[in-house]
Amino acid sequence: MDILVCVKRVPTVGGAITLTADARAIDTKASGFTISPHEECAVEEAVRLAERFGGSVTVVSLGPAEAEEQLRACLALGASAAVLVETAPGTETGPIATAAALHSVAAAGSYDLVLLGNEASDTGGYQVGIRLAHLLGRPVATGIKAIEVLADGLSLAASRSYRGVTETFTLPLPCVVTVKEGINLPRYPSLPGRLRAKRATITRVPVATAVPAAQVPDVRMVRLRVPDAPKKQATVLGHGPDAVPALLDVLAEIGVFP
Repeated sequence: MDILVCVKRVPTVGGAITLTADARAIDTKASGFTISPHEECAVEEAVRLAERFGGSVTVVSLGPAEAEEQLRACLALGASAAVLVETAPGTETGPIATAAALHSVAAAGSYDLVLLGNEASDTGGYQVGIRLAHLLGRPVATGIKAIEVLADGLSLAASRSYRGVTETFTLPLPCVVTVKEGINLPRYPSLPGRLRAKRATITRVPVATAVPAAQVPDVRMVRLRVPDAPKKQATVLGHGPDAVPALLDVLAEIGVFP
């Protein structure tokens, strides 16, 4: 089974988000970059399927030259090959252009399965997987939390939970599936894996070759805005024994006392 996994270089944000002075990018000086948790699970799922059924795992990313770092991290986890569709520094790419660029790679190979994260952790657009499937003319299932290749080897069952109900879809291969965090527990890269990834050759494809400019609408960023943090307020109930009646009232209000 030959599998293509699409990943995206996104900022690693574990605390407060700060923007650059021009409000056009996230300031990552103190954070760095990674791939989305959904995509980590997509890579892990692809490697597990290849280990079980044989075949290869190729990872592809649309982004700047620095995205090579994220591709090598995927190679260290067990991916066989990597392709970088390289964009110019500071280039903003919307879901239409992203899907078109990924399509150029997916259509060039004979992949039985294309996996993506359900959504990127920075934009949360939920669009690229569906748009890519449409361009490929393949069936697609989204938000998947379990994948099982069926006995015939020609189809797979993809399951997800929706409002407390488990939905299972049977898709013929080749197909496209977007997975959610929790479908598996991604492994840690081994030392041999890291060394192998460091020496690996990453195929580079210029984005101008992958996506003719005339075919893709231009996307222009105006600015970013960090949502206002919820305001927190503390109420002083009193001091010493005088605060006890007010404290009892609060406990009764929240249901501690009948």
